Amino acid sequence: MSNPFDLLAWLLGVAALIGLVNHHTVRLPHTIGLLVGGLFLALLLIAGDRLVPTLGLRGVLHAMLDRVDLPQTLLNGFLSFLLFAGAMELDLADLLQRKWTILALALGGTLISTLLIGFGFYGIGAAFGLGLPLIWCFLFGALISPTDPVSVMDVLRRVGVAPGMRAVVAGESLFNDGIGIVLFVVCAELAFGVAGSVTPFLIIRLFLLQAVGGVLFGLATGWLVYAAMRRIDDRNLELILSLALVSVTYSVSGLLGVSGPVAVVVAGIIIGNQGARFAMSAETREHLQRFWSLVEELLNGLLFLLLGLEIAALEPNWPRFIAAAASVPLALAARWCSVTLAALPLNLNETRKFAGLAILTWGGLRGGISVALALSLPAGSDRDLLLAACYGVVLFTIIIQGLTFGRVVSWLMGR
Repeated sequence: MSNPFDLLAWLLGVAALIGLVNHHTVRLPHTIGLLVGGLFLALLLIAGDRLVPTLGLRGVLHAMLDRVDLPQTLLNGFLSFLLFAGAMELDLADLLQRKWTILALALGGTLISTLLIGFGFYGIGAAFGLGLPLIWCFLFGALISPTDPVSVMDVLRRVGVAPGMRAVVAGESLFNDGIGIVLFVVCAELAFGVAGSVTPFLIIRLFLLQAVGGVLFGLATGWLVYAAMRRIDDRNLELILSLALVSVTYSVSGLLGVSGPVAVVVAGIIIGNQGARFAMSAETREHLQRFWSLVEELLNGLLFLLLGLEIAALEPNWPRFIAAAASVPLALAARWCSVTLAALPLNLNETRKFAGLAILTWGGLRGGISVALALSLPAGSDRDLLLAACYGVVLFTIIIQGLTFGRVVSWLMGR
């Protein structure tokens, strides 16, 4: 794997092989199958390395993961395209109908979850002598609070959950990625910034600049490309415009200091709704939808494969096991509390509000964003504990919650 193309070729080949084995044997959902397959493959390499150390298989695995550099690959590569593809599928009318609930969950729910997990993880560290500083616990709360809608949206469609509920789940998941990253940046400033330079005013200014600035910038770039699409009828050119919209919006957001994930989601909603209805022919609309669906499937497959490899490559020890095991019930409890406190006051008159809260709780899967943020922290024992805790929550939510989510939803909806 002497160059990036060779690395990509190997990853695609492994993903295709695992996909075929999964299809003909256990038939797990595709992304979950790739996660489990990557985990199993990495464990085989580690076991082979221990049985025959001269093979150097573990070194090969670590060298490959170092070349991939998951934080940079996801945060500056996959993320923008994944968020845009997901946002294009959202119905703006459903989003607007549930806008206050989505806003409360994405903003208030993520903040509440960060605080609850931060204090809870600090208590766990104190009880078991892990010695984690409080600000590092808040970093963990910020990175583990964003949810991933990929594995749950298909289930919600198949079970026949109302479009409004699907909009809440997808809208919260897409927007809380950006909010979670903003909170992570704020906590990182507190943890690693110059002593005394971080003030409450600076935190508020940073948050508003990132979140509100991201919305405004996404509106600007989305409407600009929408206006350009209205003046042409060329499906390949419009596809190129959508690709340019994603990459330029995300890249320039970083230069402006606003949230790239939030900006890309807003731009995707504009193109997927106004653009699809008023700026594209039926042929172009189908062409773009198929392309972005393929992009989402391909990138998620590679991402979940890399997650499995990353998780299995972590050296196990007793403190990391404690952190991983204790973080799972903590994350579940914080998720239920945060969605209840954020959404229940706005939905007191809903007939099935508690079923909806349970769906939001059990459907709160964590994925690549959490792992990438954890891996981006400075190396050290505190980072390793946060990584172990993050991996524990990601594995539990994707495998256990992901595989049982359909049955849980059917039971809650009385079907």
